[in-house]
Amino acid sequence: MMQNISTSNHDPVGWHGTTILSVRRGHSVCMAGDGQVTLGQTVIKGTARKVRRIGTGLVLAGFAGATADAFTLLERLEAKLERYPNKLERACVELAKDWRTDRYLRRLEAMMAVADKDHSYTLTGNGDVLEPDDGIIAIGSGGNYALSAARALIDIEAMTPEDIARKAMKIAGDICVYTNYSLTVETL
Repeated sequence: MMQNISTSNHDPVGWHGTTILSVRRGHSVCMAGDGQVTLGQTVIKGTARKVRRIGTGLVLAGFAGATADAFTLLERLEAKLERYPNKLERACVELAKDWRTDRYLRRLEAMMAVADKDHSYTLTGNGDVLEPDDGIIAIGSGGNYALSAARALIDIEAMTPEDIARKAMKIAGDICVYTNYSLTVETL
């Protein structure tokens, strides 16, 4: 008997892989994302750019999940930031409400990590807008590895958020087969 293995009903070919990590210390925040995109056991691309500055360049956004879905959400978040300038929390809540209630958006399969100089949030299709207690966010297939590493490193005062993010992403890449060492790193 053949068993159909897929990651979801909307992802029948099995696209996998990403690790996004955001590390905050005070008003300094760094977001890093690996570049690997895989289809099943095949690496399709090793240099994808999954972290970028949006809005007026004062917001960092990283995404995990289906690429087209993530770009749709990034565009929607940018529109919310135009409507609510300098109010990241409000823009995120408005996007999450739309994402949860709009029939088209509800089908999108992605997660987002966003940060500005003051706040960091994880956004999901369940309507979640979550701000971490410790200033560290990680999403994607290697997210738990990067999160654990960043939490272990955060108390080392000599390390900047970027130092922590780079080291934690290296550790995640050592463990997660869907995470590589080709990083995009943005810091505010």
